[in-house]
Amino acid sequence: MQEKKKAVVQMQPITDTLEKNFMPYAMSVIVSRAIPEIDGFKPSHRKILYTMYKMGLMGSHRSKSANVVGQTMKLNPHGDQAIYETLVRLTRGNSALLHPYIDSKGNFGRQYSRDMQYAAARYTEVRLDAICQEIFSGLDRDSVDFIDNYDGTMQEPTLLPASFPSILVNSNQGIAVGIASNICSFNLTEVCRAAIAMIRDATCHLADYIPAPDFTTGGEIVREQKVMDQIYQNGRGSVKVRGVCKIDRKNNLVEIVEIPYTTTVEAIIDDVTNLVRQGKIKEINDIRDETDLSGLKITVEYKRNTDPDALVQKLFRFTSLQSTFACNFNVLINGYPRLLGVRGILAEWLVWRRSCLQREFSYELGQKQDRLHLLRGLETILLDIDKAIHIIRETEKESDVIPNLMEGFSIDALQADYIADIRLRQLNRQYILQRVADIERLVDEISELEAILSDRSRIDDTIISQLEAVIKKYGQPRISRVVDEEDVEQMPEIEMIDDFRLRLFLTEHGYLKKLALTSLRSAGELKTKDDDQIMQDLEGHNKSDVLCFSNRGNVYKIKAHDIPDHKPSDLGEYTPNLLELEQDELIVFIHITDDDYAGQLLFGFANGKVARVPLDAYQTKTNRRRLVNAYNTVSPLVAIHYLAPEAEDEFLAASQAGKVLVFDSRLVPLKATRSNQGVKVMTVRKGDSMARLVRLADSELADGKGYRKRKIPAVGSYIRDDDLAERQIGLEET
Repeated sequence: MQEKKKAVVQMQPITDTLEKNFMPYAMSVIVSRAIPEIDGFKPSHRKILYTMYKMGLMGSHRSKSANVVGQTMKLNPHGDQAIYETLVRLTRGNSALLHPYIDSKGNFGRQYSRDMQYAAARYTEVRLDAICQEIFSGLDRDSVDFIDNYDGTMQEPTLLPASFPSILVNSNQGIAVGIASNICSFNLTEVCRAAIAMIRDATCHLADYIPAPDFTTGGEIVREQKVMDQIYQNGRGSVKVRGVCKIDRKNNLVEIVEIPYTTTVEAIIDDVTNLVRQGKIKEINDIRDETDLSGLKITVEYKRNTDPDALVQKLFRFTSLQSTFACNFNVLINGYPRLLGVRGILAEWLVWRRSCLQREFSYELGQKQDRLHLLRGLETILLDIDKAIHIIRETEKESDVIPNLMEGFSIDALQADYIADIRLRQLNRQYILQRVADIERLVDEISELEAILSDRSRIDDTIISQLEAVIKKYGQPRISRVVDEEDVEQMPEIEMIDDFRLRLFLTEHGYLKKLALTSLRSAGELKTKDDDQIMQDLEGHNKSDVLCFSNRGNVYKIKAHDIPDHKPSDLGEYTPNLLELEQDELIVFIHITDDDYAGQLLFGFANGKVARVPLDAYQTKTNRRRLVNAYNTVSPLVAIHYLAPEAEDEFLAASQAGKVLVFDSRLVPLKATRSNQGVKVMTVRKGDSMARLVRLADSELADGKGYRKRKIPAVGSYIRDDDLAERQIGLEET
C-alpha cells in the first residue's frame, strides 16, 4: 500500500494571499460588473439592450419580459431574477431614468415607492424605446469592438456607440470592491449643448449650460455654486434636493407632489409618523399616501391655528423631504476606473465618440472603395463587351471563366467574379450609364470621406449635427427646478421647535422627567420607583438650555426640547443614558436657563468654603455637550444654589457638629473662574465639616436673628430649641 500523503501547510504573507486570491475578484467586480463605462452602461445593461436589439424589438411589437430575460441569459449567466431587476430599472414604467431605454407595458413598480413591487416577468411586456436608435447607431458599421460571450457561442459589443453623452443623461449607481460610483442625471438638452460648447471651446464655463442635475421625481435643487463647481471639476459633492409642497389653507392641508430622488413616499411618511410619536411635531393630525394614476401625492392634514409655512420648513429640516444626492463620478475609461468631473467625462466622451465616428467613416470608406474597385473592373469590360462574351463562350469549363477574364482584361479575381455574375439582360445601355454614374458618385464620396478622416474638425461637425438632432428629437424641459441657496427661505432651527411651558423633575436615582404644564395640571401623583423620590423640580420652557451638574465636577448641557416628553405615569429618562455619563457618575443639580444665562450659582463645599460663579461662565459659542471643571473638586460638594439677578438671598450653613450660621450671599465675592475654590464662610474644626447649605427661607429657623454673621469666616453657634420653626425636622438629619 502506498502511504497517504500528508497535507503540507505552507506559510504565505497575507499580502501575497490578497494579491493572488482577492485582487482578481475585486478587479473583476470593478471592471466587469459594478462601474459604468463611457457609453453610460454597465455590462448587465448593455447585454439586455443588445439582446433586445438582436431580437428585433426596435420599433416593433412588444415581447414578454420573460422572453427577453431568457434570451439575455445567453450573454449574462447571473440568473433570471438579477436580469429582470436590471431590466425593470431601464423601463419607462419604473420612472428611474430621465430617458428610459425600454418602452414597457404592465406594472414595473415605481422608483419613488419602496413598497410598490413590480409584476413578474411573465406578465409584463417590453420593447426598445425610440431613443435607442441613437444608442445603436453605427453598431453595424464597425464603430465598436465585439467580443465572445461567456461560452464562446456568440459575440457581443464591448460598448454601445451612443451618439449623445448618455452617461450623464441617466443616473447610474454601482458598488464594487473598495470603490463605488454614484452618477446623478442631467437634462439631455443641457448636456448636449454643453458637449457642443466644449467642442468649440474646451475651456467654456459649464455652469452656463448645465445649471444643476435633473431628476425624474422633480423637486427643487438648492444650488450651491461652490459645490456645483466641485462636481463639474472633480466629480465629488452633495447636491441638496427638497420636495415641492402645495398648501391648501382652506382645508388645512399640505400636499407633497414632488420628492427627492434619493427617498421614497413610505420613508417620508415613516419619518413624519415617528416625529409625531416622539412629540417633536405636534401640528399634524393625519398623513396619508394619495398617489394614484395622476401622479405622486402625500397629503398632510394639520391642526387649526398652525402656520403651514413653518410646518413645511420643519418637514424639510426633520424628514427626508429634504435630502442630498452624494455624487461620486467613478467611470471606467479603457478598462481603468477614474474619478472624473462633468468636464472630464464630457472630454473623455468626445475622445471616444470621435474614435467611433472615425471607425464608422473608415468602414464606409472601405465599403465604397471595394465597390469602386468592382465597378472599375466592370468599366474595363464595358469598353469591349463583345470580347468579354466571346471569352466566356469560348471557355470550356466554368472554373476557367474567372482566370480567362482576368487574363483577357488585366483585372483581378474579385473584379472578374463580379463581372461573371452579371446577367445578360443587364448588358444594356441604361445599365452601363448607371454604373458609370455610380463610379463618378463613389469617387466623390470617397474623396469626401478621406477629407473627413484627415480633418478632425469635420468629425466634430458631425458630432455637433448629431447632438443637435438628438436635442430636437428627444429634448424636454427640466423636471427639477433650480433655486439658488441665497433665495431659499431658511427658518432658524430654534423657530422650528415648539415652545411651551414645562416642568423638569430630577430624582435621587438619576431619572429626569419632562412634563408640559398643560399635562401637569390634570395629572395625578407623579410616578417614581418605589425607593426613589424627587429631589429637584424646575419650571421653564421647551427652548431653554438645561445644565446638569454631576458629582465629578462636570456639567452636561442639553436642550430642553432634546429631552423626550413624558407622561406623569412615566419614570423619565435615565440620566446616565441620556447624557452618556461616566461609570458611577451622578447628576446632583440641574438648572434651566435662557440664552442670556442670567444670574449666578453658589457652590458650598465640605471644607466650609463657598464659591459664587456667574452663570454665563457656562455659556459657550459652540454646542459643547460636556464641560469639565464646572466647579472645584478639592473638597466634596455640599450643595449648589441658583441666585437670580439682583437677588439678596440669605443662606444657612450647618456643620456636622450642629453649629449653624446665617450669611448674606453678597459676602461671597463673585469670580468668573468656574473652578475657583471660593472663600471661607464657616470655620470648622479638625474632624468636622460643613454638612448643609440651604436658603434661610427653606430652613427650620423661623428667624436668623442670633445666627446672622456680618463678616466671614465665622464659627457659628449651636441652634437653640426655641428657635426651631418645626421640631419634627432636625438639622442632624442632614
